[in-house]
Amino acid sequence: MKKIIFNLLTIILLTGCEMDYNEPGNLVPKTVDEDPALPQINVNGTLLHSETFGNSDSAMVVFLHGGPGSDYRNGLNSKGLADEGYFVVFYDQRGTGLSQRHNKNIFTIQTYLDDLAAVIEHYRTSPSQKIFLFGHSWGAMLTAAYINKYPNQIAGAIFAEPGGLNKALLDEYAETSRKLELFSEATNDVLYTQQFLSRNDHIMLDYRLGLQSPFSYVKGNNEGNEGPSPFWRSGAVSLNAMRDISENEGFDFTTNLNAYSTKVLFIYGENNKSYGESFALKEASFFPNYEISQINNAGHEMIYFKWNNVLPVVLPYLNALK
Repeated sequence: MKKIIFNLLTIILLTGCEMDYNEPGNLVPKTVDEDPALPQINVNGTLLHSETFGNSDSAMVVFLHGGPGSDYRNGLNSKGLADEGYFVVFYDQRGTGLSQRHNKNIFTIQTYLDDLAAVIEHYRTSPSQKIFLFGHSWGAMLTAAYINKYPNQIAGAIFAEPGGLNKALLDEYAETSRKLELFSEATNDVLYTQQFLSRNDHIMLDYRLGLQSPFSYVKGNNEGNEGPSPFWRSGAVSLNAMRDISENEGFDFTTNLNAYSTKVLFIYGENNKSYGESFALKEASFFPNYEISQINNAGHEMIYFKWNNVLPVVLPYLNALK
């Protein structure tokens, strides 16, 4: 964080304090609606930052990144599945990463599910093409929500340490993970600026949330993260919207999971003290057919730091269902 602040001060000095923070690209990266050169798709009335790897006719693996409010940059190692014969799809979820920004009232869980369905439809080349979901953290929660709502549309799913498939499990995870507690504190700090800035000023809100990220990899963190993992841009408003839904309405993505008979795979990092096999079992047991695997010498950000340990676990699972 000190390095980020130092870099910002350097920019201010070099520009003679004349930099316009509201100008796209000066404080945080431009979004797809500000930079048409970025890879993007237009679905459900929004522009999503998105890219793909592999043969578009192969079985599709859609990667769902964490957050809410993060992006897929730290999950890009999973594009290695394209070398194994899969069509791998990435997208920054609505209002996150380099995707288009929206006001808070547009965000609902169903909106995220509709966006996922639209992404699949956009890239799908035939009705018989198999679709797999690969979710990390919040993305794994979203994976469960999608299967819970549409149990017959997915050929298989990989869950990398979902924070909680219902509100009770999320609260239980939060008791041992400072990450969730601090994200709540960080969001409150960010939204304090809304007393002074327009709600449309996503630039400053996203920048301030990005400054909070170092707590997730401080030495001795419970989630076993070795250091910082890369991201493009935080999505402060999307994070706040999902947090408010969780706190004010609650959620339960488990009510219909018993209708999904296909085996699912849960993976967890050996070094994540907040998750572990016991918590993975609590979540996996909502499914009638599941497999649980430990990723050795890995923390929560296993896909970025320990992909070489993740691939030998997820590939046999996918190949068995391909």
